Amino acid sequence: MNAVEGFVIEGAHVVTVDGAEYADGHVVVRAGRIWAVGAGPAPGAEGLQRVDGRGCLVTPGLVNTHNHLYQWATQGLFADGTLFEWLVGSYEIWGRLDADVVSGTTSAGLAHLALSGCTTASDHHYVHPSGRGDIVAAEVEAAREVGVRLDLARGSMDRGQSQGGLPPDAVVESLEQALAGTAEAVDVYHDTAPDAMTRVAVAPCSPFSVSRALMVESAELARDRGVRLHTHLAETLDEEQQCLEEFGCTPVEYAEKLGWLGPDVWFAHAVHLSDAAIERIASTGTGVAHCPTSNARLGAGICRVPELLEAGVPVGLGVDGPASSELTPLAGEMHQALLMARARRGPTALSARQALEMATLGGARVLGRDAELGSLAVGKLADIALWRVDGFGYDVIGDPVVAAVFGPTPPLERLWVGGNTVVDRGELRTLSAETAAARGRAAHRALTQEVSR
Repeated sequence: MNAVEGFVIEGAHVVTVDGAEYADGHVVVRAGRIWAVGAGPAPGAEGLQRVDGRGCLVTPGLVNTHNHLYQWATQGLFADGTLFEWLVGSYEIWGRLDADVVSGTTSAGLAHLALSGCTTASDHHYVHPSGRGDIVAAEVEAAREVGVRLDLARGSMDRGQSQGGLPPDAVVESLEQALAGTAEAVDVYHDTAPDAMTRVAVAPCSPFSVSRALMVESAELARDRGVRLHTHLAETLDEEQQCLEEFGCTPVEYAEKLGWLGPDVWFAHAVHLSDAAIERIASTGTGVAHCPTSNARLGAGICRVPELLEAGVPVGLGVDGPASSELTPLAGEMHQALLMARARRGPTALSARQALEMATLGGARVLGRDAELGSLAVGKLADIALWRVDGFGYDVIGDPVVAAVFGPTPPLERLWVGGNTVVDRGELRTLSAETAAARGRAAHRALTQEVSR
């Protein structure tokens, strides 16, 4: 079933995310775009292949706003470390990254994400050891094979330990190398077409691994090229303390001084924010990638998501790196976000539908792609997930959205990207899961073989 032929889903519970919901609805797809959405049988769908949606929930494809795919190879390590402890140990391993390893981790990581309903993934890759092949090209090619849209946040670090930074000097670039490598990634791979499979963002790693000059000049580069900006910010209290001691201000205040607030910017984590910081982020249209599992795994804290949403901040979900959220499906982050918010502010802090919106339209807004992704609306790209909610356990929950968010991730019946089938009855139809898993294992062995000796 391809995008040119078109198809119609009928008899499903359809959640458009942008307002409408149909208990017995249809979605019509032609030429890779949504042609019609509504209640009951689809009118004017003669000749299209029909997909039986009875017992299923239809949602937009999920949008992952923050990931580190290369970390697939280092899952389970430093299990009891703080963020800084985990990073210090991991950098010694990540310094051996090369293009082959990144190809394998991208294949495995994106295959796993696709099987959890993800159709667009932003990957923040900031480790670029010298002389290890074309890492960016390897990642883009692997993503094309899986068939998921890739938002490649080309990261960088130029502040090693000798300059007061956290990473070893061997894994950082010079200012000139970082800017040149980022500019090349944008110029070669950033696609401005509405149905683009690859977009590129400019993404210095974080205030404790990047110089002031790199932050400022990266912002200038991004705005000159017309692409978005991304970095980690306000993830831990340690970071805030370091910013106060070194720069005399909080992380959000520092970001603003560097020109890093605005509707073309999104921050990963944003856990430790004051009311004033939330207000400033909201007033500038800056987005946030909420990564609840990783924040909990590393003991970083709980993001103030209800307050961010109340202030009007665009908020999407991210699984973060597999090494800090081992095998967490993107759909599972809806569940985690719901629980984290309610643990802080009670049972009305976040609803199932709000969690679903963060995973879809919220994520599309964060990535600047809400005009074409994130909701089931006529004219948008046919990135669609079909979830089985009539199986054991799910069949006794009357509200299928509650079933999908409150419980374990339901089985994924189908997944389409631009109308093309990526997952069919829980199996990948592009790159096989077996091949993706084998590539991931090979990357793990290649990267950790010296550790095991």
